[in-house]
Amino acid sequence: MARIVAGVGCSHVPAVGVAIDRGLTADEYWAPYFAGVEPARAWMAELRPDVCIVVYNDHASAFSLEVVPTFALGLAAEFPVADEGYGPRPVPPVLGHPELAWHLAESLILDEFDLTLVNEMAVDHGLTVPLSVLFGQPEAWPCPVVPLAVNVIQYPPPTGRRCFRLGQALRRAVESYAGAGAERVAILGTGGMSHQLHGQRAGLINVDFDHAFLDGLVADPEAVAGISHTEYLREAGAEGIELVMWLVMRGALDPEVTEVHRATHVPTSNTHNGLLVLENR
Repeated sequence: MARIVAGVGCSHVPAVGVAIDRGLTADEYWAPYFAGVEPARAWMAELRPDVCIVVYNDHASAFSLEVVPTFALGLAAEFPVADEGYGPRPVPPVLGHPELAWHLAESLILDEFDLTLVNEMAVDHGLTVPLSVLFGQPEAWPCPVVPLAVNVIQYPPPTGRRCFRLGQALRRAVESYAGAGAERVAILGTGGMSHQLHGQRAGLINVDFDHAFLDGLVADPEAVAGISHTEYLREAGAEGIELVMWLVMRGALDPEVTEVHRATHVPTSNTHNGLLVLENR
């Protein structure tokens, strides 16, 4: 029987991918951030999950405002790396796990989550940057990936509570999977933390809100799941709403978890960059 063994919350700031791709991680600007990454990489190398479910948001690479799925599950055997206007990132193609993905689709839909099922899509920095943060620059990613895209671009996005409940349903789906090659599953919730990229509040970062969010995510996730859209927008900026994707990850874990590692850094490209590693007890 498959099981979710751990979860990671990880910002997906595109400039982090650029720093990795161009060998800038030891530069004065980037070194403090990447010092906080190393313990998570070491932990992931030891954990060696069979599959990663990556909860992320698309940035107009696979979807546009013509079609905006609230939740979209990738079912393909391979997901090409998107060209976001400056060529695809020089990272390996993302290999999927169709058997597990189709099982998740059936289980989640019968559990009353109406997913969009996607048989072909490119994946952008929202998914590839967290993989680079956790795995570095391998010739091939060390495990298959099941992408789960969440709309946090077009209003209304799903609530934090709905995302948390989706994580709980994902756990039930994973634990009912009896196939081979996906016995130990890690789930990544990506995006955030506080940031706003446009308007009069461009550059907003709220460190106090972010740390309170992390504390609550570990110790009292039901309370954090109740944060409203308005509070995210007011306290964490327009793009801070991406934090609801961390709640999918947290919902898939035990009610009580062990915090393995936490690191935050301000700023990376006008964003409060967060990394949180949680392990089921």
